Amino acid sequence: MTPLRHLGRRLPGLVRLARTRARREDGQLTVLVLGLTVIAMTVIIGGLAVTSVQVSRMRLLDAADAAALAATDEGAEQIYDTGLTDRALPLTEGVVRRAATEHLAGRERPHGLESWSVAGGTGTPDGRTAVVRLVGEADLPMVGGLISSLGGSVTVGVESRARADVVVDAP
Repeated sequence: MTPLRHLGRRLPGLVRLARTRARREDGQLTVLVLGLTVIAMTVIIGGLAVTSVQVSRMRLLDAADAAALAATDEGAEQIYDTGLTDRALPLTEGVVRRAATEHLAGRERPHGLESWSVAGGTGTPDGRTAVVRLVGEADLPMVGGLISSLGGSVTVGVESRARADVVVDAP
């Protein structure tokens, strides 16, 4: 028998074998595409959540900067009441904390933060520099509900410092 006749007899069997294998692999590409889509969506949603936390942190830092400046302004206003004694800004722990708390109370909470508050460590280390520490709870788009249902949250903390030197011109 010639090789072509032999192939002619085996050809229907090979075609059946190929069709059987093709049927067993039907849908394999769909599973692959679905898996890659899930991975891509997870990366996109994770990136969105991380970006949201960073934006919330920057907004909280802006509020801390403004609160620290308000505290130094409060100290500068005390100079008018008590006078200048030692060429230094009269800041105390209480003045800085009160000024920061009042500033936050009078300011609208930024978008992306569920809560914010003045944290421990707010005060003045040297009587001249106002240190304001704030903590806030970030609101995460798309995954915030899932995280809160699991009993968690994302807390962001920032610190800002402001210093105002008093310059006196001697006559």
